Amino acid sequence: MRVLSQLPPDLPRLRMILAHLDRQIAENHTIGVYLRLQRDAVREALARAEHRPPRRPSRAKGGGALPGFTPLPAAGVGFVVQQKRTPTGPEPALIHLVDCSMIEGRPHRIRADEARAALTDPNVEACRRCRPDTELGIDLA
Repeated sequence: MRVLSQLPPDLPRLRMILAHLDRQIAENHTIGVYLRLQRDAVREALARAEHRPPRRPSRAKGGGALPGFTPLPAAGVGFVVQQKRTPTGPEPALIHLVDCSMIEGRPHRIRADEARAALTDPNVEACRRCRPDTELGIDLA
């Protein structure tokens, strides 16, 4: 996972993020590996920021995104399908909203009509957290 493109370019915010990640790693051993990866990405961004000349902030009021952050595209609701493989065979596929926090592995993006059709298959389930079936107007309960 690469989070470098979403990190701010300025030193104060990078240092604050780094301090937060170091605290979280020390307090949460179960997610330490993930946090170490994030911390390493912040350290890389911090090293790059320290070696480039500082940018002058814009004096214009309002408008525009925060510096260093890329706004999400306004493409509407998206869907992904996730297939888990286990030692005993594949589990039923899961359909998620594209921004669901429960997505694992490498899901594949699908269109709304494909998600709707997939949810009619008995080997495909809707995520119980993000409820793509509700978004699609399907009552699976």
